Amino acid sequence: MAMNNDNKHLWIVGGGIAGMAAAAFAVRDAGMSGRHIHILEELDVEGGSLDGAKSPAHRDAYVTRGGRMLEEEAYRCVWDLFSTIPSLEDPDVSVTDETRAFNNRIRTHARARLIDGRHRILDASDFGFSVRDRSELSRLIATPELLLGSKRIDEMFDPHFFTTNFWQMWRTTFAFQRWHSAAELRRYLLRFAQEFPRIHTLSGVRRTVYNQYDSMVVPLRRWLVAQGVDVRLGTRVLDVDFSGTPETGRRATCLHIQDADGSRRLELGPDDYTLITLGSITADSTYGGNDTVPELIRDRRDQGWSLWEEIARKADDFGRPLSFYGNVDEHKWESFTLTMHDEALLERITAYTGNEPGTGALMTWIESGWHLSIVVPYQPHFPDMPEETYTLWGYGFEIDREGDYVRKPMAQSTGREILTELVRQLGFDDLLDHVLETTDITTAMMPYASALFACRAPGDRPEAVPDGARNFAFAGQFVEMPDDVVFTVEYSVHAAMLAMYTLLGVDRPIPPVYQGMRDPQVAARAARTLLHAAGDD
Repeated sequence: MAMNNDNKHLWIVGGGIAGMAAAAFAVRDAGMSGRHIHILEELDVEGGSLDGAKSPAHRDAYVTRGGRMLEEEAYRCVWDLFSTIPSLEDPDVSVTDETRAFNNRIRTHARARLIDGRHRILDASDFGFSVRDRSELSRLIATPELLLGSKRIDEMFDPHFFTTNFWQMWRTTFAFQRWHSAAELRRYLLRFAQEFPRIHTLSGVRRTVYNQYDSMVVPLRRWLVAQGVDVRLGTRVLDVDFSGTPETGRRATCLHIQDADGSRRLELGPDDYTLITLGSITADSTYGGNDTVPELIRDRRDQGWSLWEEIARKADDFGRPLSFYGNVDEHKWESFTLTMHDEALLERITAYTGNEPGTGALMTWIESGWHLSIVVPYQPHFPDMPEETYTLWGYGFEIDREGDYVRKPMAQSTGREILTELVRQLGFDDLLDHVLETTDITTAMMPYASALFACRAPGDRPEAVPDGARNFAFAGQFVEMPDDVVFTVEYSVHAAMLAMYTLLGVDRPIPPVYQGMRDPQVAARAARTLLHAAGDD
């Protein structure tokens, strides 16, 4: 049971998945009236980084900035939330049940995880560990996080580790670079130990029927609106005022808002609560098309970080955003979405890999200059896609390096040049002209895509519910929740659940953080995999 929430109002800053989840928990579990919940979103669409839309570069094309993989064991808060949200196409089936049924029917078992420079599919089950690699991996897992501090991953391993198949698969599955946080890598190793025996097939991956915007955000938005939740798009929160101290109790007292009607103050009364989303990995995203190159923005133009900057000045424990956005070159990505207007390329990829669309996973060219990866989703990936139209998504991890066939950096290449590099990495040179004629490519440059993996120190991320907070909490990918891992939909939903249950007095247990290494059977399988994988020196 929750405390009496009849007269309370909840002001949610940010309409991404964290803010939307918070609204759902406030209604479902805290008993708040939807009419008393207000989502303030700066953009003209909900969902935040959980996107999927028509391409801004081409009329008949599509784009997703990121490729998202869910997981059965670890995504407990996500499955809890969506177990009560009707799916996109069947109101009698929840999103959770729909997703599970879909994955029982379309099973992931990648047959082409790693590919070399001669177009050969490698035996990815051969992790390539040396004795030293195993020792250093075990040492990292056993080292308490406080002792790791702000160390980089490459401070923990011999250079050989970064040549192993295991690292090539782990880094592209979860988006780690060797200069990222060793503490965050350790959390991932503990959280996803169940993936060790299947990282070469990614058979533990769970996907939605369509892209996550249509399969998750749209059903959740529809449910929230049906509950009367007030969603205000085009509404930016510039600053938040606070009063009190951690010892005496702290309150958020005013939101400074800017919308189409201008700037104003929204005073928070004694029955008002606020949840504030901090930071953004998709801030300042730009797009390119077939013949254009997306701009790399370095000067934080869209204010995706400015609210956190303002808030952080008000208390020592409200975090340090500069730790995350401060180095664009360490965190930038470029992704691309192909919209193919016939199935020639898809058919050739299927024949090459042995995977029908939706049954494969990330394919990574480990020797490619741009370190390219792609994934072919189940088709159609968008519910409104016309027949004979198909998509696939990919990204480059080394976008400042020269391509192997297009002799320039990926960051300076047009969509057609990126498509050319991809087709030639596949070895489908005979198909190149046809693919260029029948495909639209949309590129997306994201300056802060992996900023959440930045090397960090205690205090760089604020607690979801800071000490003494009476009516406010923080959410998103830049709050601190011990043991859980950022860069997951689960993290955003977990933070929202923690914030709402704490502030609104919900007496319902939060699903515990699943850590594979704490399950004896999982830990034993993981250990056997690491100890007995082929390729010993």
